[in-house]
Amino acid sequence: MSETILKTTNVSKVYGKHKVLDKVSIEIKRGMIYGLIGENGAGKSTFMRTIMGLITIDEGNIELFGETDTKGLQQARRKMGQSIETPALYPELTARQNLQVQAANGGVSERKIDELLHLMNLSHTGKKKAKNFSLGMRQRLAIASTLMTNPEFLILDEPTNGLDPSGIVEMREIIQRLVTERGITVLLSSHLLDELSQIATHYGILHDGKIISELSKEELARETRQYIELETTDVQQAVVILDQLGIKDYEVINGTEINIYEQLDDVAAINRALVLAEVNVSRIGTSRQKLEDYFLQLTGGIPHAESVSS
Repeated sequence: MSETILKTTNVSKVYGKHKVLDKVSIEIKRGMIYGLIGENGAGKSTFMRTIMGLITIDEGNIELFGETDTKGLQQARRKMGQSIETPALYPELTARQNLQVQAANGGVSERKIDELLHLMNLSHTGKKKAKNFSLGMRQRLAIASTLMTNPEFLILDEPTNGLDPSGIVEMREIIQRLVTERGITVLLSSHLLDELSQIATHYGILHDGKIISELSKEELARETRQYIELETTDVQQAVVILDQLGIKDYEVINGTEINIYEQLDDVAAINRALVLAEVNVSRIGTSRQKLEDYFLQLTGGIPHAESVSS
């Protein structure tokens, strides 16, 4: 069994004179929740459609479950489930009836229906038709439909788009359960990095059809970690005091600034110790680069720093 579920190499797609995808290369391994982040129009949906075989690529290579040729990819796609853009549901049917149709289309048993209705918190819907469902209920039913054929790899395009805060939390929990309890690998997209940071294990940042950065959850945390920002005219003496306080995780940025990455709740105590040692403190406070600022920084936007002075 291949550890790599999806590998794309230099995948490109052109519409007219517009290159929607430009040499996109990513690798998704079993058990990952891979978050594809990009602004609207960045190419996220197009990329997902190429993986599903809904759109042909103009250049590059797609590998699924170790398969690369046309016949092999067709077989591999039977191991996948997808909900891209508008959920494909039958509005006049109930949740159960929708799943019955999916079971018939996929040639699988209906025995899983009760389990999926329970998993997606739809057991209570009874005879209510899908057209009368809330957006969150329709999203959950769409995912339940994709799970009827026991996919190993699930593709979800903006699964939390339009949901209220409680719906977002619920969707997040469902996706995490699919990974931890069922061993499903997930590729999902969003235009909000902050939202993806609550669930994804790995990230690919897509901008103007190009992957401009890939990083793990841990790497993202390091890039946007919170710290105490200290500004002083006496960096050398300040470092001596920090050492005396047992603070080891800090970084001297330049001749006047130090970033401190531990004891974040002790700003007042650190300030007091510096003042008592006659170290001139021009400014001290906690600072954290917002995830969306980090995203804007990468994509050429104009980030705004967040700082809370003490």
